[in-house]
Amino acid sequence: MAHSYIRLDFGTDEEKAQQARHKLDGWRQAFRLDKKLQYKVDRRESAVSPVASVAEPEPKAAPPEKSKGKVAEKTKGKAASAKASAPAAEKKAPASNGKVSLLVRLYFSSHEKLSEQRWMDRIPSEEPFKSASPKVVHQKDAEFESTDKQFEALE
Repeated sequence: MAHSYIRLDFGTDEEKAQQARHKLDGWRQAFRLDKKLQYKVDRRESAVSPVASVAEPEPKAAPPEKSKGKVAEKTKGKAASAKASAPAAEKKAPASNGKVSLLVRLYFSSHEKLSEQRWMDRIPSEEPFKSASPKVVHQKDAEFESTDKQFEALE
């Protein structure tokens, strides 16, 4: 079975990448393309910055709560749930500062060449993908091996 890749680079636009991912999920379900259309999101430069931004604010907010005594213990449950949602929001914000790209693998059998060609034409022409400067990588291209290894390395 031959397969091809479409590399989509969204830059720092996390929202467009999520729209594209959602559209691919819809197509996978509607057209039953479970094994034939797979994608993985590649986020670069986002692993370093969330740790620094999450670690700094928490020590500054912790000392005032300890000095309140029993009142702080009762409200600690509400404060803890508010703190739990705040770091989650902070983790998403730095991720948008990093570059986001999407690797789509089309994996059709040899007798489905027409279907593969239709998807290779359709995906780059649709709206969330069009703005991401799509790059199609076929099996005979020079950069296919590196793209294949990158796809397998992503989670």
